[in-house]
Amino acid sequence: MSSPYIPAALRLRVAEQARFRCGYCQTSQRIIGPLLEIEHLIPKTKGGTSDEGNLFLACPRCNGHKSNRVEAVDPESLTTVPLFNPRAESWEEHFEWTEAGAVIRGKTSKGRATIAALNMNLPDIVAARRLWVLAGWHPPAE
Repeated sequence: MSSPYIPAALRLRVAEQARFRCGYCQTSQRIIGPLLEIEHLIPKTKGGTSDEGNLFLACPRCNGHKSNRVEAVDPESLTTVPLFNPRAESWEEHFEWTEAGAVIRGKTSKGRATIAALNMNLPDIVAARRLWVLAGWHPPAE
């Protein structure tokens, strides 16, 4: 969750690096409603710091479901794998859009585990994405 101790200049740099989108579900700040949050990739409870390299942008939904997790079970292979790291890894390598941009599909065990752990395809967010697609706001072009 967003923390007031992250200086404004650092928050802006992280948001710019994330292109003002959630690092996990790619939802843009301009369409989400609630402000995107600064997320600790390695949670402070697990020794993570508030250094720029450990921070990224996340929507409240993804950040809340991630909580202090750093790994999850891939529902296909049933193996425990690290969660996707939006700062260090390519979204396109691990995920793709299906159903015209409304549903996120995991292409790798890490992608599938992250989708499951963060509940990235709950019916209400998929319905919202369908509306965003109709409006031409989603999915992100790059």
